[in-house]
Amino acid sequence: MVRVRLDLAYDGTHFAGWATQPRLRTVQGVLEDALATVVRTGPLGLPRPRLTVAGRTDAGVHARGQVAHVDVPRERWAAMPGRSDREPGVALADRLAGVLPPDVVVHRADEAPDGFDARFSALGRRYAYRVSDSPALRDPLRRDWVLWHRRPLDVAAMHRAMQPLVGLHDFAAFCKPREGATTIRELTRLSWDRPETGPDAGLAVATVEADAFCHSMVRALVGMSLAVGEGRRSEDAPAEVLAGRSRGAAASVVASRGLVLERVDYPADDELAARAERVRAKRDPAETERG
Repeated sequence: MVRVRLDLAYDGTHFAGWATQPRLRTVQGVLEDALATVVRTGPLGLPRPRLTVAGRTDAGVHARGQVAHVDVPRERWAAMPGRSDREPGVALADRLAGVLPPDVVVHRADEAPDGFDARFSALGRRYAYRVSDSPALRDPLRRDWVLWHRRPLDVAAMHRAMQPLVGLHDFAAFCKPREGATTIRELTRLSWDRPETGPDAGLAVATVEADAFCHSMVRALVGMSLAVGEGRRSEDAPAEVLAGRSRGAAASVVASRGLVLERVDYPADDELAARAERVRAKRDPAETERG
């Protein structure tokens, strides 16, 4: 078998999240269907391809820098270019483009280095959440990935209030509980700013980075930030809620449409296997990494 790394992006608007669910349209389901067609698996062929992903995004969440891996029989990998002189990865990406719907794009497909695991080898994930708090900035062409907020926000206060949460903490107050799963995470960045130039000019933009995220964590952190930005909660409230570990004390979880998985970071190739082994040892194997 050859382990293949896939770098992909998707518009999550019409998906019920990443993970396969019966009778629901999911990113994993659509992509595995496409791989089964391209790699020619099925009732008379090989087992259906199974994807492992860096972060299992929830319903409506988008991704620009998602990473997954799939194991493909070496003979199928070698035969991927057909009669062309393309590399197997280029041929696979081209073939997937021919069968995938327009809201999923595989940008690259490459044979992964030894020890690579899309989920467990990752060092961290970066999400962005975009908010328009002014009617003048509401762009209907971007409505599916920018939250329209009715009240003006104090972005500087939001940024200050969330800094005590950066670091290694128990984020039980900001995570949807899962039996037996840890809520301890290392948040390496949670910043709010209002860009002056570029496509996000004027928007309130959160950048959130961590080694991993538990279910609904990013959207819960954004919800608390908005409560501070509106003046409904004090700048001390996020730290107090974190320390109290009570989910009921946190602000509402915001809508998924403003959330985008921007990138996933990995160590150098010679450190991939060791990183995966360390992470597997400390995480519940049933636990999901979700924003």
